Amino acid sequence: MKYVWMLLTGLFVGLLAAWLYPGNQHINWLFAALLGIAGSYAGGMIGGMFTKEKDMFTPKPSGIFLSVVGTLALIFIGRQLGIL
Repeated sequence: MKYVWMLLTGLFVGLLAAWLYPGNQHINWLFAALLGIAGSYAGGMIGGMFTKEKDMFTPKPSGIFLSVVGTLALIFIGRQLGIL
């Protein structure tokens, strides 16, 4: 059940980030879910930079806001590399 929840949350975050990012994103729902999951971990690392944890770059899930920020960063990187 944990993985189903992770997939649904990743789908929500991925679609929200694709909607917020300027321009037309040609992302299908499966790629949006995977991008949202990866963005959640990237957002966790971004949030870890602002805390006093010893191991700030350990991948960990984050909240919805940082998940969207992380996914937006991944979309930006993917657009710059020509992947998206």
